[in-house]
Amino acid sequence: MENFIRTELRLFHRLGIDNKGVVQMAGLGIQNPKIYKGRKFACRSLKGKGAQTGIRVIYAYSEEADRIELIEIYYKGDKENEDRERIFKRFR
Repeated sequence: MENFIRTELRLFHRLGIDNKGVVQMAGLGIQNPKIYKGRKFACRSLKGKGAQTGIRVIYAYSEEADRIELIEIYYKGDKENEDRERIFKRFR
């Protein structure tokens, strides 16, 4: 998680560099905070995959406070999509 925060989140939110590892989730109807999906997540337990492990990180980012709130982490091999109901319960 530390590597993900230091690289992907810092690059995207603080430096404005988009390497296609983080995308804002569309179609939620939630304006603030913005909800994002991190797709490039390197995991040492899944050797040989690099950043293409299939792990997804769903989080909310508040620009005003420069704060990240973790919503969900899942492995695409076990679960195809994020739990949108969890997102709606927390942010609607």
